[in-house]
Amino acid sequence: MTKYQEHFPMTVEDAVNYTKDFNIFPRESNLKGEEIGDGNINYIFRVRNLDSGASVVLKQADKFLRSSGRPLDLGRSKIEAEILKIEESLAPAFVPKIYKYDEIMCVIVMEDISQYKNLRRELLQGKIFKNFPDEISSFLVDTLLPTTDLVLDRGTKKDRVKEFINKELCDISECLVFTEPYVNDKNRNVVIPENLDFVKKYLYEDMDLRGEVAELKNNFMNNAQALIHGDLHSGSIFINENGMKVIDPEFSFYGPMGYDIGNVIGNLFFSLINRKYLMEPGEKKEKFISWLESAIEDIFNMFISKFNKKYDEIVKDPMYTNEKFKKWYLDRVLSDSVGSAGLEIIRRVVGDSKVMEITTIDDIEKRVQVERELIKIGIRFIKNRNLIKKEMAIYFSKKNQGDDSNEK
Repeated sequence: MTKYQEHFPMTVEDAVNYTKDFNIFPRESNLKGEEIGDGNINYIFRVRNLDSGASVVLKQADKFLRSSGRPLDLGRSKIEAEILKIEESLAPAFVPKIYKYDEIMCVIVMEDISQYKNLRRELLQGKIFKNFPDEISSFLVDTLLPTTDLVLDRGTKKDRVKEFINKELCDISECLVFTEPYVNDKNRNVVIPENLDFVKKYLYEDMDLRGEVAELKNNFMNNAQALIHGDLHSGSIFINENGMKVIDPEFSFYGPMGYDIGNVIGNLFFSLINRKYLMEPGEKKEKFISWLESAIEDIFNMFISKFNKKYDEIVKDPMYTNEKFKKWYLDRVLSDSVGSAGLEIIRRVVGDSKVMEITTIDDIEKRVQVERELIKIGIRFIKNRNLIKKEMAIYFSKKNQGDDSNEK
């Protein structure tokens, strides 16, 4: 079809016609479309068949950043489609099904997961999902370990590293996560006036912290360990009482697996500290805080248990089946996870890509408290990441949240 031989940004009407033109729905179907995304680099549409009730989601990559007009590499769309296929093969219960990928239009047609809700928004309402630690820890182990060269043929692994080079989006992470929160070299940090001196003292002027972050940055840029999601925050996780779906792996590349684990854990602290300061006192608050604190530790400890089990099942190289090596390898993953959690916490507080757990706080005194506590937690995780021991998430425990002894 000549209409789709060159990329153009689609409208709702275009999305509806696309599903007919490519036989996703019969041409005579009574269809309704709507734009459901509000992102800065993609267009997202839902198209529903009003006769059958069936629906699909179309995600189209744009050539330009909507906010600034900055050109973007459309190759990220192909990476995302391929990653979703790989993740579906490894953890089919936890990712949406892919029905079609159009390399010219940069359109992914996928399962509509509207019966699942955005985890970030659900947690902000104090909702509890008892199966979440088990589900997300399974997703992490099942999608990360099998993509390493502990398991893959070495040549296949090297080919994948090349295939999934994601230069442009990695550069965004390298700036926004690993650099700007600590040096503000591009003056893009967004800090409330009440916390300017605090941020200057604890982030910009702490050279020991900067050195630790530099180590993590070097690891992120040079450790092609596993095929990671690359942006696994709580807004990329959709959930209900029956399950969970992980979306938006467009930042994916071969990097340290701890970056994904740390992003999950770090984002849960936004909900935890927000609800600690803003939720009405009472039984509901106590139950939610208790569950979320336990969930954070459970994710960490379940990952360890499942990682060890899967490692023994699928790692066959006699050099890597050595117990001393396995312990060393896992210890590094756990250390990277804790450090990455700290990085994610800090960058969302002081950087320009914030989270609603912070931006929706109208009471300035409480926002100051929330931001400062989060920054201190982030610093502690970065500086003390190597102290995490096997099966002991010691710095995720309630009793350590207020301990500033290692931050002076």
